[in-house]
Amino acid sequence: MKKLFILASFLLILPTAMLRAQELTLEECQQQAREHYPLIKRYGLIEKTKEYNISNANKGYLPQLSLSAKASYQSEVTEIPFDLPGIDIRGMRKDQYQAMLQLDQVVWDGGNIHAQKAVTRAASEADKQKLEVDMYAINERVNQLFFGILLLEEQLNQNQSMQEELQRNYDNVKAYMANGIANQADLDAVKVEQLNTIQQRHALEASHRAYCDMLQTMMNHRAPLTRNTLKKPRVDTLLYRGEPYTPELIRRPELNLFAAQNNQLEARRKLLSAKNLPRLGLFVQGAYGNPGLNMLKNEFSAYYVAGVRLSWNFGNLYTRRNEFHQIALDQENVNVQKETFLFNTHLEVTQNNSEIRKLRELMKNDDEIIALRNNIKKSAQAKVANGTLTVTEMLREVTAEDLAKQEKVLHEIQLLSAIYELKNTTNQYENK
Repeated sequence: MKKLFILASFLLILPTAMLRAQELTLEECQQQAREHYPLIKRYGLIEKTKEYNISNANKGYLPQLSLSAKASYQSEVTEIPFDLPGIDIRGMRKDQYQAMLQLDQVVWDGGNIHAQKAVTRAASEADKQKLEVDMYAINERVNQLFFGILLLEEQLNQNQSMQEELQRNYDNVKAYMANGIANQADLDAVKVEQLNTIQQRHALEASHRAYCDMLQTMMNHRAPLTRNTLKKPRVDTLLYRGEPYTPELIRRPELNLFAAQNNQLEARRKLLSAKNLPRLGLFVQGAYGNPGLNMLKNEFSAYYVAGVRLSWNFGNLYTRRNEFHQIALDQENVNVQKETFLFNTHLEVTQNNSEIRKLRELMKNDDEIIALRNNIKKSAQAKVANGTLTVTEMLREVTAEDLAKQEKVLHEIQLLSAIYELKNTTNQYENK
């Protein structure tokens, strides 16, 4: 019997536990939206592109094989300008043929291949950071939907309380009619307020469905988002106050992008230096042609040539200085963008903190205003019962109390939204 009781208790608790487990936090919504966003596929594409480019650069260390062939006819050939008695020396043929296979092996390329791979890695990292900046913008869109849904749910709860309050007043006015204190017009006035509240509920429910559908689509969430699916954050979340302001407090992906862009420019500078260094390599040539290496032997023959080759292209030196200046200008441009971003972010942080302080001040008086409005409403209801106040005047006080409660709900959600807007501005989502 005891086991059956435990099992029954477990089955009763299980649905509640499952319901709680389905609650979604803001961070979970952001993560799911990020994972579902189509742009995230670019991470894999960027990585694959980097691997292919580095693989291609590494192939520069492999032996390079080339095949060439030529046939030519020349108007004059080298001849011995005198005759030797008893020796018949044939001149070279004016038509010549050659097929050559050549193998080149890099020994030292001035660090050019290494620099190319560094540029590829830096460019890939810059692309990833640019993508990270684009992906970060998803957070703001999720935040807007998330807190919009929470606000609508709080307004729906308040709407339900208002309907219950109006129903109590409707029942009271009907009783007053039986006692001759109220009339049909008073009852109709209450009914109008009830209908207005029902209309408001329909509008709120439609907006709530629309917001939930948009957030569900962004997250690719399998189960529909319904009332109380989202977990409301705590208002007393610890905050970074933003005073004094220092750049180290900003952790936005834009800063990583600026750093990656500077690294990319530095890699380009090293590649430019490598291009102006000499190259050393080995080569082997195998050929078949007429004439061969023996120019005086007028027949087809095979031959080979092997050796070491040193080459140094001085043509790059003409533009080297301008290219270095261009890279320096690009780096300065990136630094200016970084300073501008930090300046604007500082302004946003200051604005966010001002908004948070304002809302906290407003919330200090919300409960007192509601309590006073409640006292005024009760007094008005008592006066209606005594026949010293009209129902219309009493409804005005009921509506005033409802508006005060709605203001408190609005301030709470606005404060939460402002808190997370600050966190989004600085990318500090963990508690500080």
